[in-house]
Amino acid sequence: MTESAQTVSQDDTFHRGELIAQQHVGVREKMAGIGSRVIRDYMPDQHRDFFEQLRFLLVGSRDDTGQPWASMLVGEVGFVSSPTERQLQVRAHAHPSDPLNENLHDGAALGLLGIEPHTRRRNRANGIVERVSDAGFLINITESFGNCPKYIQARRPALISLDSTVSVREEIGTVLTPAMAALISRADTFFIATAADENARHVGGRHGTDVSHRGGKPGFVRVDGDHTLTVPDFVGNFFFNTIGNLVTYPRAGLLFVDFSNGDLLYVAVTGKVIWDGPEVESFTGAQRLMQFSVSQARHVRSALPLRWSDAEPSPYLEPLGSWK
Repeated sequence: MTESAQTVSQDDTFHRGELIAQQHVGVREKMAGIGSRVIRDYMPDQHRDFFEQLRFLLVGSRDDTGQPWASMLVGEVGFVSSPTERQLQVRAHAHPSDPLNENLHDGAALGLLGIEPHTRRRNRANGIVERVSDAGFLINITESFGNCPKYIQARRPALISLDSTVSVREEIGTVLTPAMAALISRADTFFIATAADENARHVGGRHGTDVSHRGGKPGFVRVDGDHTLTVPDFVGNFFFNTIGNLVTYPRAGLLFVDFSNGDLLYVAVTGKVIWDGPEVESFTGAQRLMQFSVSQARHVRSALPLRWSDAEPSPYLEPLGSWK
């Protein structure tokens, strides 16, 4: 092991899967000097303030089989607060069909993503739930870091209702229905929950569950039949939080949002990384591909009490290709 690799392992900023991904693309030594400076175990004041101004929050969780799920919580501005630099208080409930209802408990490892699409700001805060209450939950933060604004489509949310008694229609299956495939095919955004492997889990309270954003031109998620999805992965910050998790723990949860009508599509998948080859080269700007095999899909109609303005595409997408 090189001296730089020893340093990375000792400060435990990145787990094994992330190190493998960094090594694969030749940035492992570079990231050894960066990770510990930007990934903190507390939230700077600007991150605390940012979370408190959000109308929605992405949450990554795992069920009792280890399957990750991505969820979205919604509330009035201030529904997320920060009592201390190492805590977030979330006062919101998932809708009854959301997997988070079964996964949220004291001691649960959650990944949080605060994202404000209309300003293209986003911050991550992962941690361990200290207490679940009737109002929501309190989480102790173990990892906090910012993300660049790349690939975020600028759209502004408007809250239409917080009535949890509104009935919704739900469809669950082991393959994608035509309606599910159509929603995915027109998507320019999705969210992905992943997890570190069992050996990396809860190392110093870190490396548990993670939730991230992915954006592209409409159709950037290719639907291959009724159970396979293929997605280009573009250049990013080289942390490889999502890719690194998939390398060692391939199960993931995808969340697609219909921003016009509030539909939510939860997809449980098993993923793999395609590092190179003709298919990667065929998509301009793709650094690698993620390919997902669907094991369960849950389509919940009009569940999200937000409606959104038309999207202003990310300028970073302009030179990138498409599947056509």
